[in-house]
Amino acid sequence: MTLSTRALAAYALPAAPLAALYFPVYVYVAPFYAETQGVALAALGGLFIAARLLDAVTDPLMGWVTDRSRNSIGRRRVWMLVSAPLVALAVWMLLVPPPGAGFAHAAIWLTALTLAWTVALTPYYAWGAEIDPDYAGRARVTAWREGSALLGTVLAVVLYNLADEASGGLRAVAIFVAVGLPLGALVAVSLAPEPADHSRTAVTAREALAALRRNAPFRRLLLAYFLNGAANALPAGLFLFFIENVLRAPDAGWLLLVYFVCAVAGMPLWSWAARRWSKHRAWGGAMLFTCAVFAFVPLLGAGDVAAFTAICVLTGLALGADLALPPAIQADVVDVDTAETGEQRTGLFFALWSVATKAALALSGGAALIALDAAGFTAGGDNAPAALLTLSLLYAAAPVALKLAAIAIMWGWPLDRSSHDALRARIEA
Repeated sequence: MTLSTRALAAYALPAAPLAALYFPVYVYVAPFYAETQGVALAALGGLFIAARLLDAVTDPLMGWVTDRSRNSIGRRRVWMLVSAPLVALAVWMLLVPPPGAGFAHAAIWLTALTLAWTVALTPYYAWGAEIDPDYAGRARVTAWREGSALLGTVLAVVLYNLADEASGGLRAVAIFVAVGLPLGALVAVSLAPEPADHSRTAVTAREALAALRRNAPFRRLLLAYFLNGAANALPAGLFLFFIENVLRAPDAGWLLLVYFVCAVAGMPLWSWAARRWSKHRAWGGAMLFTCAVFAFVPLLGAGDVAAFTAICVLTGLALGADLALPPAIQADVVDVDTAETGEQRTGLFFALWSVATKAALALSGGAALIALDAAGFTAGGDNAPAALLTLSLLYAAAPVALKLAAIAIMWGWPLDRSSHDALRARIEA
């Protein structure tokens, strides 16, 4: 099945407001609540870790629910309609807090947003994995979705930086999400098709767990995905601290815009590379390129904005591979399970990968905030050389080490085009 451009665009549309949440939540929220609301960095770090621990329970549960859903709208699409207003409310309360809001307010609404995000993202990613069963077609679907997500992220960065103060920027992003997500959900459900369900039977919980343990590609990809997610989360969560305290350029927030615009520009390159070679080799090459460029970051100091801009451009071009290719590889791994068990459990698999993604974001980001606090780092204040060195190492050296480990895991990946085609033939026979 070849999806029309209209169907691809409709499916990808909700990704923009959903992605607009990531950087406000994981980049801007911690500095905002620390500097303007008086919440301790260590408390915020613990909060983000606790939210991800909650995901470890709710994401697999949501995966199981969406796999077993049966209704007239479709087992994937209906959850987009359910989740959109929930996300809109939670993001507004978190990003536009009332006067005097502190840790308790942040904890309540970050938890609410975490739950709503789960209801939205798990079925949405399962929908994308099933909507086109072709090896290369899946890379096309994820390229459209992640391209839309990048545009949403760019818009969030623009809206934030156009505001005179942090509170105004967070309010602008909240308005975009609260309006754009319900509208995008309606368009996607109306114009993008519900994928076919190839389940032949329903496996028991014990059989399902046994199949997961036997699925070596699943375990391998899960670990690589976690390591790479942690590598990406560290510089994302520490970006504002780095430009303000190491580069001494607090007005350089616009470099996030450069980074994501370059990611959008590079997306067609990685879609082509997946067709030309293989998805896992294209992804490994992109990660290796990022490591080579990012290794120069610890050498930067006050005033090195031009050099840091070049690094943002080059690593931004490689970001598209991180976003588009792993989900397409994940869809192939689900086929291994479907061929063995006879049940298409895409929702559960993507829920487990979602747990890995969110755990990587929160554990690495939360641990980084706790480490900075232990090193004596003060948000918005003067910091000793040891605290700034800790910041630089967390921002740059740790991500390179994590990505190299992910590359080693994925380089000899067994599911290429020919082996996947054989899997699809078994499933569709």
